Amino acid sequence: MDIQVRCKRLLQNIEQRGSMLVSFSGGVDSSLLAVLAQKALGKKSRCVLLDSPVVPREAVDQARLIAERYNLDLEILPVNMMDDDQFTKNPSDRCFWCKKNSAKVLIQRAYDLGFACVADGINISDTGEHRPGLTASTEAGIVHPFIDEGFTKNDIREIAKAEGLTFWNKPSAACLSSRIPYGDTITGEKLQMVEAAEACLHRKGFRQVRVRLHGKVARIEVPKEEMHALMNMHTAVVDALRSFGFSYIALDLEGYRSGSMDEVLPVLKKSEY
Repeated sequence: MDIQVRCKRLLQNIEQRGSMLVSFSGGVDSSLLAVLAQKALGKKSRCVLLDSPVVPREAVDQARLIAERYNLDLEILPVNMMDDDQFTKNPSDRCFWCKKNSAKVLIQRAYDLGFACVADGINISDTGEHRPGLTASTEAGIVHPFIDEGFTKNDIREIAKAEGLTFWNKPSAACLSSRIPYGDTITGEKLQMVEAAEACLHRKGFRQVRVRLHGKVARIEVPKEEMHALMNMHTAVVDALRSFGFSYIALDLEGYRSGSMDEVLPVLKKSEY
């Protein structure tokens, strides 16, 4: 089926909801959903970004800019994930507890506004990954319009590009807790180290980058074609990251890949940490 025909069906799906609170991060998926919700529902749509220590300041700033550019009704609400031991202990289902807490805030806000539903940008591509958070949000009653209509990540980018939306090729992002190995306690200090390191690398021109934290070791992931550029500035990178508290700085030779911390899950499931 033609992508534009499918997009029309998606708009009808959203319109039939009557009103919608969009769980917004400023990423490609939630941003497109927010734009479409506004198109279909007008003032009966709103975006909510849940702000916490696991969200980089850069991400909040970018979300605000997208909302301003496309006249989205954006509300930023605080939520403190760090108060939940089931999250900070960082088990392999960490995202379940994060999304469970987030869903409570979103559902309550939708209720307060008299909105019919809360929706997120989860799509078909996400269902093939380790996503315990999807289970939590679905159990809470959050709807997934992109999944309903069979949209993949590539479909979403294609529609955003066709619609002339500036964020269509924005790099994928994830919360800062995903940089810490499962079983290692999540702390504010660790999150700040990772955030500072990644912000530094962004300023140096690396758009798609992850800094994984292993003790005091920074494992940097960039696309393979950008490794040479990183090595050309290795002294400056090492000096900067050491100033943020890292003792050793390593380049991951496999390059950037989403969810690299999940690669050890078969081993972790057999352990009792």
